[in-house]
Amino acid sequence: MFRKVLVANRSEIAVRVMRALRELGIRSVAIYSDVDAHAIHTYYADEAYPLEGNSPKDTYLNIKKIMEIARKAQVDAIHPGYGFLAENPSFAYACEKEGIVFVGPSSRVIELMGNKIAARQAMKRAGVPVVPGSDGEITELNEALKIAEEVGYPVIIKAAFGGGGIGMQIVRNAQELEKAMRQATSVALSAFGNPSIFIEKYVANPRHIEFQIIADRYGNVIHLGERECTIQRRHQKILEESPSPVMDESLREKIGAIAVRAAQALGYTNTGTVEFIYSDGHFYFIEMNTRIQVEHPVTEMVTGIDIVREQILVAAGEPLSIKQEEVVIRGHAIECRINAEDPFNNFAPSPGKLLGYRSPGGIGVRVDSGVFTSYTIPPFYDPMISKLVVWGRTREEAIERMQRALYEYIIVGPKTNIPFLKAVLANERFRSGSFTTHFVSEESSLIPEAARILAEELPLQERLQKIFRVESKATAAAVAVQSFLYHHYPAKNEE
Repeated sequence: MFRKVLVANRSEIAVRVMRALRELGIRSVAIYSDVDAHAIHTYYADEAYPLEGNSPKDTYLNIKKIMEIARKAQVDAIHPGYGFLAENPSFAYACEKEGIVFVGPSSRVIELMGNKIAARQAMKRAGVPVVPGSDGEITELNEALKIAEEVGYPVIIKAAFGGGGIGMQIVRNAQELEKAMRQATSVALSAFGNPSIFIEKYVANPRHIEFQIIADRYGNVIHLGERECTIQRRHQKILEESPSPVMDESLREKIGAIAVRAAQALGYTNTGTVEFIYSDGHFYFIEMNTRIQVEHPVTEMVTGIDIVREQILVAAGEPLSIKQEEVVIRGHAIECRINAEDPFNNFAPSPGKLLGYRSPGGIGVRVDSGVFTSYTIPPFYDPMISKLVVWGRTREEAIERMQRALYEYIIVGPKTNIPFLKAVLANERFRSGSFTTHFVSEESSLIPEAARILAEELPLQERLQKIFRVESKATAAAVAVQSFLYHHYPAKNEE
């Protein structure tokens, strides 16, 4: 078993990983940028080391700095969390070269799955259904026109090394194709440093469904069921749930077996997510995420399996602690990503100081966060405040519980997407389970409804402003939190 693990991340996911380490009796090491010097993850860890600087490239994306700290702290392993370097094959390779265990798959697999063209080819060889399209990089217009005619318009052009929907271009006829190729190539080069693009059939009325898999070093691979990740804006998820409203046991078993086969074909180890597009009874592989996902808590809530704990144990050479037949899905879970962003300004980030903060609680409610009253959400990183997760015996009960939890959530200071999430949960189309990835753009009533909810709650917000008004550098609540951390977690006492 590991003696000490460095968590190469920040905020709530760093705390999430450290909790699992603490339960396993493993010492944790935090890293932090200048602006994160007093973030909770730096206090929660047994040791904490500065990265110096604030920009991602100078801090949480700086492989050289992180490896120097890993050597200094004499860690056995590094857990990357998600985002930042979690799917960077160079980082995994640096760990392998140093003799430090990377809590994730091998650098070879990360590199393979990071190239969407190579991933498509690997999945086709494994017998996994993929969206009809090009089998390799597209560079010539004539070749693109031929493939588009074969699969039928509309088609979608994607960056081979992309993610988050960046650079994707939907093309509805031959006249649009040349311009779309130029734009996609330009964005791919700018955003990912590689201009490679490919073409796929654009699937109408799609749902985004992903399967959580875990694999050990001994050839054991299991799946933990599916997550419905269809509620998105600009190809970025905002609400996830498990199980999917369209899934039955037979379909779950069928797609789950394919996800397992995909992992086996790669010689995959550790956790991963096999993502599919589902439409009108058909499903197609789109990509594999070689890391823990933001939305992993919904799977933990319905299976009772600590996925991060399994990650760490598998990385330490332990066999999987559960068999496929032991995985049982009970009830329904929903996760809302609580972000510091303004839904009335195209979801622009809204960093700033939390003048007041009170998270919800009660039966079936889980909050993964890294913030507290007087904490300042920095402008350098993702503006996530927390992940709010609820469990209910049925989907209807889970929706009602999430509505109650959002009602209890008090955040004073930065604008948040809570009013928008309330509007989504109240929407009849969402409640019926009949939606696609176009839901947010198609439901024009969401923003007006969010505005109505916000206006209705304005008197409450005004009262909260008085309660939480900050007259000095820190509120009494912040002082209490800092005092608690000081006495219980000595890693940062010198601060």
